[in-house]
Formats: sequence, structure tokens, C-alpha cells
Amino acid sequence: MSDRILGILFLGLSIWYGYTAGSYEASFGDPLGPSAFPQIISVPAALVSLGLIFRPDPDPAWSRGTVLLRQVAALVLFVAYALTLVPLGFVLSTFLAVSLFAKLMGAPWVKAGVAGLILSPALFVLFDVLLGLPLPLAPSL
Repeated sequence: MSDRILGILFLGLSIWYGYTAGSYEASFGDPLGPSAFPQIISVPAALVSLGLIFRPDPDPAWSRGTVLLRQVAALVLFVAYALTLVPLGFVLSTFLAVSLFAKLMGAPWVKAGVAGLILSPALFVLFDVLLGLPLPLAPSL
């Protein structure tokens, strides 16, 4: 029963996501428009939701203890990352997010920091320079 409830919630979320994406506008553009990718993502999300509704797991096992705590921490990190992109800039917020996610997955602090140091500028170059998506480098830039 819990799979069906979750499937109904995600189906509603994916329909809302696809519908609201149609009105999305951005100053940069591509031939399809900025709403194409979110609308494309909403279709498989809706299909997976229908799978949860019509073919639920007969005996679902929900996370408990440390696993549940890590999942909640990951959700909090995702929200914090989105909220810090503009105030801290892409490179610093991505460094913090990658480092904390790596630590959350069990990496030692040094390796988590190295992953953040490598990935944050590499992702900035990929998105800003190569793909031409304008990202805030630092808070005042």
C-alpha cells in the first residue's frame, strides 16, 4: 500500500513539474527552449510512478536507522546546495556539496576534499565554458 501512495504522490509531482516547466523562460536558450529538458524528465518520472501504482512491491522494506539518516542528510544537502549556488558561487558551493556527499558516502575527509577540489572547477569549465551555461563563479561576479 505504501508503494501506491508514494506512486500517486510522485505522479502528481511529475505532472506538476512537466506542466510548470512549460512556462519556464531563461535569458540563454537552445533551439528547443529551456522548458524541453524538464518536460522530457517529467515523462519517465510519471511512467515510474505508474509502475509503483500498478505493480507495487508486495513486501516493501523501508529504510531505518543509519541508512534513513544518510538519506535524509542527502536530501538536506541537495536543498542546501541549491540554496547556496547564488550566495556562495558555483565553485565554492559545488566544492562543499561534493566534499560533504563524498564524506556521507564513507570517504575519508582528505579524499572527499580532493574530490571537491577536482570536480568543482572541472564542472564549472564544463557547464560555463564548454556548454555556455552562465554560472555564478563567485558571490560578487
